[in-house]
Amino acid sequence: MENQLLHQSPDGIPLKVTSVADDRLGAKMTEMGIVEGKVMRILFRAPFGCPIAVDMGGYILSLRKQEAQLIHVAQI
Repeated sequence: MENQLLHQSPDGIPLKVTSVADDRLGAKMTEMGIVEGKVMRILFRAPFGCPIAVDMGGYILSLRKQEAQLIHVAQI
């Protein structure tokens, strides 16, 4: 399992969150349910890669590229 940033990950592949940046915006991600161990997958991206639609176990979350750059994931 190789670590990468969420915005660099391929669409449709199951991903597990390995860490979230420890700053104010990272705290917002945690409040939205993006925590270490959470499984997600990218559904699609808007033109130019922003925003990114992510399936988080039954609900779809839209993230800006700036936010997705704070989330480290690994393919599972």
